[in-house]
Amino acid sequence: MANLVETRELTRRFGDVTAVDHVSFTVGPGEVFGLLGPNGAGKTTTVRMLTGYLPPTGGTVVVAGHDLSREPTEARQHAAVVPEEANVYVDLTIWQNLMLMAELHGVPRQVWAERGRKLLATFDLADRTGAKGRHLSKGLRQRLMLCMALVTEPSILFLDEPTSGLDVQSARLIRDLVAGLPKRGMAVFLTTHNMDEATQLCDRVAILNRGKLVAIDTPAALRARVASRAAVEITFAGPGLVADELSGLGVEAEIQPIPAGLRLTTSDPGRVAQEVCGRATAKGIRVASVNTLAPTLEDVFVQLTESAGGPPEGERP
Repeated sequence: MANLVETRELTRRFGDVTAVDHVSFTVGPGEVFGLLGPNGAGKTTTVRMLTGYLPPTGGTVVVAGHDLSREPTEARQHAAVVPEEANVYVDLTIWQNLMLMAELHGVPRQVWAERGRKLLATFDLADRTGAKGRHLSKGLRQRLMLCMALVTEPSILFLDEPTSGLDVQSARLIRDLVAGLPKRGMAVFLTTHNMDEATQLCDRVAILNRGKLVAIDTPAALRARVASRAAVEITFAGPGLVADELSGLGVEAEIQPIPAGLRLTTSDPGRVAQEVCGRATAKGIRVASVNTLAPTLEDVFVQLTESAGGPPEGERP
């Protein structure tokens, strides 16, 4: 099946500032695609262009086979958007919010009513259908926004920081739902600052920095990029070694303090652990634990974004 989202050389400038710089990628059916990047990297601008809220300066966006600039209505019929800040109608009840969204998208009543009941049950909202939007917590509003998006049965769902600031129960419900959507052939485009969430949910991730796409691959493939370096965490029973006492280890290592110990990132974790433990023993310091940590998506993210510097000065969100 054809890609549900395809960007070609997508670009957006604000005056002299290039917020998004010739970005190209695809999202296929049944794929959870994550867009990561530091603040000001161009993520929000990219999502606004993909969803038709902001015209690009250059390049194209194709959604479900429809060019967004030439066929905006047709393209938007295939997509649903859940922003970070849930914007439900505060004077309408949960059921009325759901009904309004379905009818705006032309979903027949007999279809959306049954679909809506199932969604409300899934998100633990079935016993709150008469509650007005203004009385809902952030977590409940976000659940309602997802119901409102899914009642239209979109081909692709755009989620902007869907679990940011939510209670544990709401965040878990949302993650579980997102994980199940690809089985229905739906694509999910996810922006998040939560690296564990991206690793858990995403089939592929793209990392944006200073408006440019610096990496795109599966989380496992991206982690393999930094597999030549690993972190060793060493904790001490009582006062331990400090970084100043670890000069001349014989192998390069980045040293960071952690509670009750040190984290050392190096290409030779075994040798570093042996050296540090040896110095601790020589000073009469007891080592409590030694753990070697596999590279994470966060390690990849930090390496790729720090090496390129921060966002362009004056970049808009």
